[in-house]
Amino acid sequence: MTGWRDRVVVITGASAGVGRALARDLARRGASLGLLARGAEGLDGARSEAESAGARVLTIPTDVADAAAVEAAAERIEQELGPIDVWVNNAMASVFAPIDQTRPEEFARVTHVTYLGAVHGTLAALARMKRRDRGTIVQVGSALAFRGIPLQAAYCAAKHALQGFTESLRAELLHDGHHVHVAMVHLPALNTPQFDWSRSRMPRQPQPVPPIFQPELAADAIRWAVERKRRDVLVGWPTVKAVVGNSLVPWYVDRYLARFGYDEQQTSEPVPPDRPDNLFAPVPHDYGAHGRFDARARSSSVEWWMVKHRGAALASVLALGTTAALAAATAAFAALRHPSTR
Repeated sequence: MTGWRDRVVVITGASAGVGRALARDLARRGASLGLLARGAEGLDGARSEAESAGARVLTIPTDVADAAAVEAAAERIEQELGPIDVWVNNAMASVFAPIDQTRPEEFARVTHVTYLGAVHGTLAALARMKRRDRGTIVQVGSALAFRGIPLQAAYCAAKHALQGFTESLRAELLHDGHHVHVAMVHLPALNTPQFDWSRSRMPRQPQPVPPIFQPELAADAIRWAVERKRRDVLVGWPTVKAVVGNSLVPWYVDRYLARFGYDEQQTSEPVPPDRPDNLFAPVPHDYGAHGRFDARARSSSVEWWMVKHRGAALASVLALGTTAALAAATAAFAALRHPSTR
């Protein structure tokens, strides 16, 4: 893909967070945007920003858990904007709670939005892209697609499911000889509004696990993955550590998360009684792309810069460095468990 001007891009979860940042980025580059989300006020804000940048924009209030609604949105976008070139499955939902305090209907809802929402988007995109034998589907993944953490079992499971689904999809497209490209972009902890409105049963306010990055970094990675036709992209050093660490020493990661995983996902602030909750219905107001952690969030990543500018060789060096660091951590952990008798 050589440019974005007049390309038609669909973004789910476009009213806030990563989707909102991506819509801003692509609008400036001349893309035509089909923006899907539940919240009307957030969609209005996203449309206003994109149109101010000169983009053609169609916003459609859509719950991605509803397959028929996603299909109808895809049909309308093609009728009003033109053939869909890129479809980005970004919509998500989460619950912050221990497993035994998460209700069956909450597991189902997170699965329907975060996993099945991406399936529905993929099916709608495939129905059109396969006929033309071109196009790109982007699955917005996470470090948590490889490593589950406490307090977000439903979300972690949904991202694991999306990873498996995407691998099956790629194999089938290759078998059938189709040229639809599928990218998966795995993200680190981001400063998005989800920590202001995701359902929580924890005593303190949720937060991204530090270090925290701004959503514009994710938007840059998604755009780059499409432009370069990358298969998988790991964004940020924490994502690399999570993937490699869980592959090499999962038992150590278990114990680390058991010790630190609860506190790292909560601030020192108590949960207010009027905290918004978007699990089953959108929240009012336009929250924009950023959450409340601007003062702590990083707008850049050394690892991501190296991936973009130095290619696969430096990515391999990073992986080797991670291996060495994890080996040292393992040795240190073993020393703590079995101290010297001297």
